[in-house]
Amino acid sequence: MHFVAGALVVLSGILYAAGNNDIGEYGPTICSYGGTFCDHPSYVFVGAVLAALWGTFVSIR
Repeated sequence: MHFVAGALVVLSGILYAAGNNDIGEYGPTICSYGGTFCDHPSYVFVGAVLAALWGTFVSIR
């Protein structure tokens, strides 16, 4: 689950950069698939935090 949380953090950063037109020519292409998430990348980041918390609480050691 921590892998999923890390992937979501990276995705959140990519969507943030695409929403601010920092990626270049790939930004509009990325935002055409996930426009809402380009406008609010914090949604994905909150999902990453929840996945990390879930992974921490249900981990078997």
